[in-house]
Amino acid sequence: MTHQRSELRTTDAPPRALVVDDNASVREAISELLSSVGIVVKEFPSAQGVLQQLENFNNSEIADANCLILDVRLPGMGGLELQHRLRTAHFNVPIIFISAHGDVRMTVDAMKAGAFDFLSKPFRSQDMLESVEAAVEYDYRRREIDRRQKELLARYFSLTPRERNILALVAKGLMNKQIASELCLSEITIKANRSHLMRKMKAKSVAELVRMEAYLREVVQNQENHAIVYSGHLVINDSSLGTNRAVLERNGIHLTACARPRSDSAE
Repeated sequence: MTHQRSELRTTDAPPRALVVDDNASVREAISELLSSVGIVVKEFPSAQGVLQQLENFNNSEIADANCLILDVRLPGMGGLELQHRLRTAHFNVPIIFISAHGDVRMTVDAMKAGAFDFLSKPFRSQDMLESVEAAVEYDYRRREIDRRQKELLARYFSLTPRERNILALVAKGLMNKQIASELCLSEITIKANRSHLMRKMKAKSVAELVRMEAYLREVVQNQENHAIVYSGHLVINDSSLGTNRAVLERNGIHLTACARPRSDSAE
């Protein structure tokens, strides 16, 4: 099986994976397996080695990595601690944990912290390849979303304060005359500024502009799917079930799905 080019890739560069395991034979076996399908691999014997390389973010071997295969038990800093450090550094590469000593609690902790997958040693080569392929595809999608977010934010920040106010009021469904009254401006001024912001946001219609504004609010609010433990079950949002559900159930963990996170103020 060879790695096919994803439609989400914006470069012809091959996918990259980082492998962190203190056992040289395991690193070499995974590296050989992934290299056989066209994935470039960088090996590390310790978590500290990854963090040292991460400090030099101009290093494309780290910055452009699409997947991290990480042993849970490592000398010195463990895999779960490295996962926490990477998240703190906003290095959001998908992580596939591997372990010969995995248990339910460890799997839950890893998945709650955002791990992409969890494989128990010894794992089948096919399982590893499928997990890495899925992680790489996920990372391409994540990078494309990040790119679009940055592009949309750049457009938004190019607006003047008045144009931003008008955008918010347009999104609320107000007409030009109502916006003029709200901002104590003439309707002609509102029409001119509205035309400018439409051009700056590259919106082809009011409906598209409203969708952009709604999306921007979601980005700013930093909406993420959070998992919580409730009544002895792991409760996660429906939108985050997907891979996590399969991984957790594969490791014998019962899931209870909820439509939305439980609110502290809920009766």
